[in-house]
Formats: sequence, C-alpha cells, structure tokens
Amino acid sequence: MARIVVKFGGTSVATVERIRQAARHVKREVDAGNEVAVVVSAMSGKTNELVGWVNEASPLHDAREYDAVVASGEQVTAGLMAIVLSEMGIQSRSFAGWQVPIHTDDSHGAARITEIDPTELDKRMTSGWVPVITGFQGVSPHGRVTTLGRGGSDTSAVAVAAAVKADRCDIYTDVDGVYTTDPRIVPKAQRLTKISFEEMLEMASLGAKVLMIRSVEMAMAHKVRLLVRSTFDDPDAPQLAPDGTPGVPGTLVCDEDEIMEKQIVSGVTLAKAEAKITLRDVKDNPGVAAAIFGTLADQGIIVDMIVQNIADDGATTDITFTVPDSEYDKAIKTLKDAGDRIEYARISGSKGGAKVSVVGVGMRSHAGVASSMFKALADKGINIQLITTSEIKTSVLIDEQYAELAVRALHTYYGLDKKDA
Repeated sequence: MARIVVKFGGTSVATVERIRQAARHVKREVDAGNEVAVVVSAMSGKTNELVGWVNEASPLHDAREYDAVVASGEQVTAGLMAIVLSEMGIQSRSFAGWQVPIHTDDSHGAARITEIDPTELDKRMTSGWVPVITGFQGVSPHGRVTTLGRGGSDTSAVAVAAAVKADRCDIYTDVDGVYTTDPRIVPKAQRLTKISFEEMLEMASLGAKVLMIRSVEMAMAHKVRLLVRSTFDDPDAPQLAPDGTPGVPGTLVCDEDEIMEKQIVSGVTLAKAEAKITLRDVKDNPGVAAAIFGTLADQGIIVDMIVQNIADDGATTDITFTVPDSEYDKAIKTLKDAGDRIEYARISGSKGGAKVSVVGVGMRSHAGVASSMFKALADKGINIQLITTSEIKTSVLIDEQYAELAVRALHTYYGLDKKDA
C-alpha cells in the first residue's frame, strides 16, 4: 500500500465527462489499496474568465477580492470531483485551501505556502476517505483567501504530498510524460522513464512546459517524487512503463541517486523569441553590473544569458545579455533613460534569437560535452552568438530560423533518437 497525492490540471477536468475520466484513475489507485488525496485545478479556461470579470468590474481592484473571485474556479472542480467519486462508491469530500488549512503569506495573487496542517487530511486518508483539495490557493495570516499565481496547482499538490508524507505525487496532464525533446519538432523523441530533479528543473527553466518551476523546486527541497502521466490514458488498461514492461506509466522525477544509468545528455530544450542586447565600451568600475541589471530588475525585466568581455586596456567592457522579445523595447528604453548612471558608448541589439540547450546529470563526469555540441552545430552550418554553461547544462543562442534544425541535430548527435536512450 502506498500513499499518493494525485493532481489534475485544467484540461484534465475541463468538463464533467473529463472529471469522470480523471476519477477513474483515482478509483484504480483506491482499488489497489492505496491511500489517495486529490488536488484539482479550475476547469480549463475558467480562471481566465474569472480574471476577465474582475478586470471588467474594475481595472484598479483590491487584490484580496481578486483572490476571492479567482479562487472560486478550483472550488467548483473540487466539489464536482467529490460528487463523482462518491457516485463511484468512494468516500470523498472537498476541501478549500482554508479548510485544510494551507497557510500562505499575505502576497495576494502570488502567495507562497508557509505551512500545511496535515491533521485532517491524515485522518481522512487513514480511514479510507479521498479528500479533494482545491489547488492554487490557501489562507493568509489575516484569514483571507489567497491564490498562488502561475503554476499554483502543481505547487499545492507537491506541498500537500510533503505534508502528508506521500510516497509520490502524480501529476496528471495532457501529455504522457517527459520527453527527450518536443515531439512536435523531433518525432523520434523518446519518453524518459526517470529524470532527476535537477534535470527537470533545468528543462523547465529552459523552455520545457511539462512542469512549473516552483513545483519542481519544492519537490526537490522536500524529496517528493513526482510522476508525470496522462489523464487521457485508459484507467483500466494494463499499467506499463515507457519501455513496455509492467510498471508505472509516465516519467518519474526523483533524486539522482534513484537513477542507475545516467545519460550524458537527457534532453534538448528550445526557447524561442529571445532578444540580444549589447552595451559597448561600458566603464569597467566596481558595481557597474549591479547598476545595469538592477535597473532592469526594477522594471520587472527578466535577464537570462549574460556574457562580459574586458577590453585590452582594462578600462572598458562589453556586456551582452538576453531578454524575451516582448521585453526588448522596454529594456532598450530603460537602459537609455539610465545613461546618466551607467556609462557606456552605445547600445545595440536584435530580436529573433533562440536558445537551444542540452541537459544531463551525466555531464558532471564527462568532459567535452560543450565542445561536441558546438561541433554538431558547426556541421550544420549554424552560427553560435552566445554561450552559457552550468554543471549539468550548456545553452547557446542562435538565429531562430535554425532553431528546429539545431534541436534535431543535437537530439540525433547525442543518441536520443534511439529507444534505449
């Protein structure tokens, strides 16, 4: 017997019929003797509709009332899921975030979970009930409903799993696992049986949209094993691992120690619409980088890749960095307006770049991964504009027109096309 928290995203609960399909997955786990808790998102599109109503009521609204309205989407889904499970003969009841309770800070619209009291959930699960918990929300120190912001339901599920000491947290979504790259770009992309927290964190931050970064960070911190699997698989079909053998479907995100065979490269990611900005002949004084990137941060502009080159005389430097295409014009204006505080000769840049990355924990113990990546791209005639590296990833900025060619080339070069990759 295992204790499992299962989470269903918006597309998985978009209609009552889909809620029934999701409930069949829950019933399978209950019938297997497992203790189960469910965390649900709002029905697909419902949160956007609620946000639209708030903005229509008043563009300058009270954030506390915004949360009161927007949090109602998950409450509808939780109630419907509990009704469907009860109809299937499973003892169930819904819990709003404040009823658990899921305590958060007071940052309405982007609250962070501070503590979960597992007492009531523990009692229900031990006695065979299935609690259905609203994702994306909690309660502030002042007793007001709060919402957690983007990716909040995944974060809720991981936090609940940590609080009740679950054996794993199953994230049901519209894909059947984590792939070596986007299958729409590379049809030969393979579904991974296991991937480490660190690899998943890098892939999520580099453009893979299977899991939200906050949820992976929390899972890594609390050692909560995640299982990414599809709601749309037949709940009554034999449970098969990605290699076709009997086991748990989907991709397990776990501690690196659980992975016996570590691939040098586990995945290739792509993030398009990256803009490049270069500040030329910046006065190389202490604090200049802090001034540049602090100014951008004050405007909420997210900077990604950063490269600095010192001139021969040591007096000036060129600083190049990337921002999303959508932030390019704002970033240029911000830096020009700050010219009296940041001494530089000129500013240049361009939109339309793409960041391609290779990720793998095996890179720690294998030399030459970066150089082999550069060779694979050179063989296809692809020019590299910027390079950044970490212990388990290498990223390059290239022209967007070559992005998919680069992904396909690297996926093949590192042997990820093969079934046993």
